[in-house]
Amino acid sequence: MSKKVNSGTIIIFTLLLTISMAVVAIGLGSVKIPIPDILQTIFGTSGKVEYNTIIFEIRLPRVLLAMIIGANMAVSGAILQAVVGNPLADPGLTGVTSGAAAFVLIIMLVAPQYSNFIPISAFVGGILAATVVFILAWNRNGISPITIILAGVAVNALAGGVMGYLSVMFSDRLPATVQWMNGSLAAKGNNALSLIVPYAIIGWVISIFAIRKLNIIRMGEQVAANLGENVNRNRILLSLLAVFLAAISVATIGIVGFIGLIVPHMARLIVGSNYKYLLPMSMVLGALVLLVADTGGRTLFAPMEIPAGILMAVVGGPYFLYLMKRRKF
Repeated sequence: MSKKVNSGTIIIFTLLLTISMAVVAIGLGSVKIPIPDILQTIFGTSGKVEYNTIIFEIRLPRVLLAMIIGANMAVSGAILQAVVGNPLADPGLTGVTSGAAAFVLIIMLVAPQYSNFIPISAFVGGILAATVVFILAWNRNGISPITIILAGVAVNALAGGVMGYLSVMFSDRLPATVQWMNGSLAAKGNNALSLIVPYAIIGWVISIFAIRKLNIIRMGEQVAANLGENVNRNRILLSLLAVFLAAISVATIGIVGFIGLIVPHMARLIVGSNYKYLLPMSMVLGALVLLVADTGGRTLFAPMEIPAGILMAVVGGPYFLYLMKRRKF
């Protein structure tokens, strides 16, 4: 069997696994719902009336939101890794998520009356942070892996300082943002889902059309130039796409780190470096990873709930150190 068939089969299998996990996740919680009742309720064939509200107003929106945001962050990380030629690049380490979060927190705490502008503010904050990191890390030989990490640390520290200052100055409004700051999907319903779906679809469609350019950039500047591609323009446009996907996710649930780092690495090990397979595999695997993290966070420690952002940090931090050690950066 060819690698092409294998890669496609693996992606389809992972997609089916993700859908199966989604059904299981809907059934888990303080009220256990059997899988047959879940399917009957969703497809409207029958099912118990008392499950309608639990499924359609609480659990299904949360499950879909986890999958969408996981896919967004994974695709964003995969794109950034191609753009900067650095396997350690991801929205968190390059300052995108913290920059977006700082700008969102400004709206939430300083000017909550302008909450409609949260997605835009997240995008602006992410772009500014990424721009600063790229300017600091870029030289005539490209981007040094260690330099971009150091630049990302600096930008993350600056954004963290801004968020800390806001937390102190507006402490009376802080409780309303605690869950968001920890990357929690709790209390996120159909409103949050309806806001992010259009943006996510736009980002995914553009990402699919960008696969060829991602593969060309991955091959190096010389190959891209020989093919008539404007490398710098492509890098800028693809960076904007990566920031867009990460920013809308941060605007919705806050900072969820390391998905953009871990998932593309896992996908690359499974289907290789060809973005024709790497991008969809990252998308599906990212959805699965965040879904598992969120489901585990709300069920394993019940009645207490651990935000998905915290669980991903606990897992992602050691994995990042492992990658640095293995690659000797």
